[in-house]
Amino acid sequence: MSLTIPTPSVSNGTTTSSARAMTLAQRRRAALEHNGLLATRRLAEGSPNATFFWILVTVLSLVTFGLVMVLSSSSIVALNRGMSPWTMFFKQLMWAFFGGIGMAFFYRFPYPMLRRFVFPGLIVAYGLMLLPFVPNIGVSTNGARAWVAFGPVGFQPSEFLKFALLAYCANLLGRRQKEITNISRTVYPILRVWGVAVALCLLQRDLGGAIVMSCIVLTVLFMAGTPARIVVLLASSAFFVGLVFTLSNSSRRNRWTAFLNLDETRGHYGYQVWQSILSISNGGLSGVGAGAGTGKWGYVPLAHSDFIFSTIAEEFGLIGVTLVIGGFLIFTLFGLQASVRAPEKFGALLAGGVTMWFAIQASINIGGVSGSMPVTGLTLPLISYGGSSLLVCMSAAGLLLNVARKMK
Repeated sequence: MSLTIPTPSVSNGTTTSSARAMTLAQRRRAALEHNGLLATRRLAEGSPNATFFWILVTVLSLVTFGLVMVLSSSSIVALNRGMSPWTMFFKQLMWAFFGGIGMAFFYRFPYPMLRRFVFPGLIVAYGLMLLPFVPNIGVSTNGARAWVAFGPVGFQPSEFLKFALLAYCANLLGRRQKEITNISRTVYPILRVWGVAVALCLLQRDLGGAIVMSCIVLTVLFMAGTPARIVVLLASSAFFVGLVFTLSNSSRRNRWTAFLNLDETRGHYGYQVWQSILSISNGGLSGVGAGAGTGKWGYVPLAHSDFIFSTIAEEFGLIGVTLVIGGFLIFTLFGLQASVRAPEKFGALLAGGVTMWFAIQASINIGGVSGSMPVTGLTLPLISYGGSSLLVCMSAAGLLLNVARKMK
């Protein structure tokens, strides 16, 4: 973007005394005003408020508690793999460090300038989604080919696509707010990028990722003021597509319906959920104590990642469960407050999208672990073991904090 410095006013060939008296700082300020950059800079400045601090404390508390639980639940897994019991914890700690850098970056970055990068970022995220299909670096887990591994470093590309898709939709709907009822100008462009994202997830057999991305898009559309009938129609269509995808494969269908009858499926498709419920019930009111849980000793598969909530419930009981769920409720409450009181539409949609992304994903994860919903393979945001999930979630939280400190 080129800067054009405004020419001082001239009267009869002579520069006015006020223009001659302008200092370098004043001329620079005039140039910023002329190019519309000063407003962006003002948005980068702001005093932290109560909402900001509530979100910050909640995020840091969940991340810290998550590190403790990863250490507790992953040590046995690491030993069984012939590694040090600290290996997975230190890897998660490393990702938390980089997540902190990402959080600080997006907190300080003038988020209106993010508009310039939403489309390139979306294209890059689409490209990353193709990496799992590249030989030697793509990794398959539980039938889903959704991970990439470069030596000891692995990540899940769909985590980055969630962020990129949210930013793109928030930018487009924020710019075209006055045309929100014009379907061809607002809904159709969103449908195209949403459709590609969902198709890539389903190609990877990652229905959980497709569900979260769909929820993000529908939430942003609703918050932008899209007519309710259109949002309901889109949600119904998405549900139908997901249902067809689930029923099209007998193994996938059995896994998704296992929670409906755990007594009969506990020996096969419902085994993981059944063992998770046993661990949860073993926790009681106050739990068996940190590190003393038994579910992680091979009884509950993925007790350190997707099913870490069962370990929390067993070791800290109802008290620990209440604190975790309460943490996400506090995050949701103040995140929505930041969205409602954001200074402009783009920030409001970003804040609302991040908030509902975390809330929905946490609800789906906890519902699956407790046997009240199908198991989707989604992590518990900010807590579960997983480097790319932690990095992206902390970066998104930084963006929410950025919006929160500029509340009106």
